[in-house]
Amino acid sequence: MVVLNKIYTRTGDDGKTALGNGERVAKYSGRVAAYGTVDELNAFVGVARTEAEGEVDAALARIQNDLFDLGADLCRPDMEKDAEADYPPLRIAPAQIDRLESEIDAMNADLEPLRSFILPGGSKLAAHLHVCRTVSRRAERLSVELTNMEPVNEAAVKYLNRLSDWFFVAARCANNGGRDDVLWVPGANR
Repeated sequence: MVVLNKIYTRTGDDGKTALGNGERVAKYSGRVAAYGTVDELNAFVGVARTEAEGEVDAALARIQNDLFDLGADLCRPDMEKDAEADYPPLRIAPAQIDRLESEIDAMNADLEPLRSFILPGGSKLAAHLHVCRTVSRRAERLSVELTNMEPVNEAAVKYLNRLSDWFFVAARCANNGGRDDVLWVPGANR
């Protein structure tokens, strides 16, 4: 259980922060950059939710919770010591990826196939979801980069990859089932 009585602690004034295992690292480390971008994504999902209703809002709420799970996963580097931890570390699970895939398939079923790339935009909700898509891709790139330096839960990277696809398909749905997508016209302004 997390208890936050005092918000400022001054422990980060030296440019370092604590990971989930207590190790102190520079705030610009690759691991902090990865989970910090996941936190940024979560904030953008919150903005998107101001335009969402019904099942889309409920799905975004689930994603926000998953993003906290993902941040907890990424902030704890020593996966090989999970069994020795005082409490089981939170890791992204394959079921969370499966849920995203199922939701993508359901949303995509009624969409016309794309015959062009689409430009980010259309409805307000679609525009917000496209921002979420691009931030999700950045979080994925940072997480993949981190895998070249230290161990990362493979499911965490997969989750981010599926999540950006989820945002893409959800944005198309938010654009009147794709009918109001803004299509790219190559060389249109030459």
